[in-house]
Amino acid sequence: METTEKTIDNSRRGFIEASIKIAAGSAMAGSLFLIGCSQGNEAEEKEVSPPEDLMQEHGILNRILLIYDTCKLKLINHETFPMETLEASAKIIRSFIEDYHEKQEEDYLFPRFRKANQLTDLVDVLLRQHHAGRYITSEILQLTAVKTLRGDEQQTLINLLGSFNTMYRPHEAREDTVLFPAFRKIVSKHEYDSLGEEFEKNEHKKFGEDGFATMVHRVEQIEKKLGIYELNIFTPDLIAL
Repeated sequence: METTEKTIDNSRRGFIEASIKIAAGSAMAGSLFLIGCSQGNEAEEKEVSPPEDLMQEHGILNRILLIYDTCKLKLINHETFPMETLEASAKIIRSFIEDYHEKQEEDYLFPRFRKANQLTDLVDVLLRQHHAGRYITSEILQLTAVKTLRGDEQQTLINLLGSFNTMYRPHEAREDTVLFPAFRKIVSKHEYDSLGEEFEKNEHKKFGEDGFATMVHRVEQIEKKLGIYELNIFTPDLIAL
């Protein structure tokens, strides 16, 4: 009888010890899983590189180029549209593209290319185009502030919108395909990473924590007023073709 009780006690003790080990193992596995998830989240939240940041901002520029095209066509066809949409678009160009995005390029990218003696001719052209763009934006803002445009003023505005788009489409395409990819090669990894943090800090300082998202929302509102927000309207009718 005593032997049987000891056997039961030993079995029970063994079961309890095994259970404790399993629980401890499960807890450790859970901790490792959480650590892994945390590291995974950190990887997912890794900041974008300087060129990626600038290329995202080019997306906003491209959407406003479409707005400019739309307003230009309406002016040519003498169609009415809310003039404030064009003024609001030019203000986004001034504040987000010219005073921020291009300033980042001029302060952080262009000097490094000159120091490395790389793509200096391209940098010179891009800088001249920045200056030309700012002049055009000032003229657009002056004209869109007027409630009623005379015939010659309408034609001037048409010419300005056309000149801006004609210049900036190849401008941003050359930056995306030539300048930005080359930037990684002329700076160290540490400098490259730190510039990404600097860009983000500058954006938050100038536009708040959700600066980019705020600008995207503003552009969306303008697109909706002009009836060009729905992406599907730009899909060609293949049957008609």
